[in-house]
Amino acid sequence: MKIILVCSAGMSTSMLVQRMRKAAEEKGVSATIQATSEADLVNHLDQADVILVGPQVRYLAPKIKEKAAPHGAQVEVIDSLAYGMMDGGKVFEQAQKLVEISN
Repeated sequence: MKIILVCSAGMSTSMLVQRMRKAAEEKGVSATIQATSEADLVNHLDQADVILVGPQVRYLAPKIKEKAAPHGAQVEVIDSLAYGMMDGGKVFEQAQKLVEISN
């Protein structure tokens, strides 16, 4: 599973990425999780199964969905509460559910 988190500069999600990696490891799930800026996302679209958009840039979600559609990636805004609490387990579960939907 390949998960990309998008925020304005790709920086505010770095702690969340680490916590999501730990959650995946604890569940025994093989996952590649990284953060990127919206501007750099085009360089990663072909690699993504799931793209999670930071709540602070939720207005970008429709544009990202349009760009991701040809690549088959699922796109959703990260749950605001889970993001605010930096709950990597909850955000990882959100990504897993999106992968299940697409399969």
